[in-house]
Amino acid sequence: MSHHWRSYAKINLYLDVLRRRRDGYHNIETVFQSVSLYDELTFSELPEDIVLTCSRPELDTGSSNLICRAAALLKESTGCTKGAQIHLQKNIPLAAGLAGGSGNAAAALAALNRLWQLELPPAQLLACARKLGADVSFCLSGGTQAATLKGEVLYPMPPLPPVFFVLIHPDVQVSTPFIYTHPLLRRSNARPVAGFSSSFRRALRALKESRWQHLVFNAMEVPAFSEYPQLAELKGQLVKQGCDAAAMSGSGPTLFGLFDLCEKAEQAIAFFRQQYPSLGCTLVQPSSKGVAYFRESFSEP
Repeated sequence: MSHHWRSYAKINLYLDVLRRRRDGYHNIETVFQSVSLYDELTFSELPEDIVLTCSRPELDTGSSNLICRAAALLKESTGCTKGAQIHLQKNIPLAAGLAGGSGNAAAALAALNRLWQLELPPAQLLACARKLGADVSFCLSGGTQAATLKGEVLYPMPPLPPVFFVLIHPDVQVSTPFIYTHPLLRRSNARPVAGFSSSFRRALRALKESRWQHLVFNAMEVPAFSEYPQLAELKGQLVKQGCDAAAMSGSGPTLFGLFDLCEKAEQAIAFFRQQYPSLGCTLVQPSSKGVAYFRESFSEP
């Protein structure tokens, strides 16, 4: 029997970079949002080994892949000796600032917990997710959430109203460590009070009131746009197409425009496909989940 799961992409509606930590990472303040673009993962039990295959041959499917690391962590922390055959149908662009790999790892934690009948409670799965990465913690639950520290301390927020996102996927490789160390990255010196800085509190009020232009922000745009001016051009084009707000997601390179009407979003998609035919562009809506169980199937004899 095979178990089919989906892992959803995320965007950052807001992202500010705070001080550097002693461990070399940075504290951030962000608003994560799951969107309806998803990868598909299929899990079936094997006697012992973890075997991962992928529809994208360029993706490393060895032990360093987050899916394999998630499986190994579950086995180590529970003493489980079972294995799994895992196939990843990759729909989310690679290295795009959409947490595709983190979502895959979150799906692996949830799916293998079920497949192997481990019955780990949500708190224990979340502890495993935090060991794999801050985005994995969010992707395990998904929806709309504020986050602080490295992004692993989560605060669920009310879901977004019906809005539409146009995702633009430039063929650009942006290094996250490079952006974090770039001299043009302005790190906020804010001292959060009761968990949030004053600017983040203003952004969260804007989120609750659907004032998108007062919410959408990404501090990483300045260094990214200085190195890759085509990203700034594409954001400008999103604004010209009438979106309510636009930004880069994470450290990039994916850009998004938020539209209140589907018709306007579809017109923007048509524009980009005509004017930039080599670009990937996707129309999505908010998702209330980060991962989801889809269905079971039986293999042919």
